[in-house]
Amino acid sequence: MADVTAILEANELRFMQCWMHRDTSGIKQIAARDFMMLIGTNPPQLLDRPSFVAAMEKDFRCTGFRLGESFVRRHGRSAWYSAGVQLELRLGAKEWSGDFLVTDMWRKPRFGGWKLMERSLSQFQSSDEFADKIRMLQLWT
Repeated sequence: MADVTAILEANELRFMQCWMHRDTSGIKQIAARDFMMLIGTNPPQLLDRPSFVAAMEKDFRCTGFRLGESFVRRHGRSAWYSAGVQLELRLGAKEWSGDFLVTDMWRKPRFGGWKLMERSLSQFQSSDEFADKIRMLQLWT
């Protein structure tokens, strides 16, 4: 069996390329029919697959990205993928760029390849203060 980390990293790259190039058929191949995207705004917002596809064709554009180090944790036929990513997004005429955290849940159906079920996208805090405080709570450090 192929290494799930390598497979999901390749799928993540493909998803982002499809978003950037407005490849709706590619997104539909990767994302499950009941795909949901949670966007870390205040308040948080949800986009289902039809909404995301329509938005990426018009107002929710990815114009550039760079995936960072990723972490994959498999749970049976599901897997969590998390990575830092530098994104260049546009929401209509407004630019929304910077460092984000993407957390995805992938599912391997009985037949076919891995499907993206859930995506959570939120921008990192600009301060290291909270990260340092959380790191101090880790029992293994």
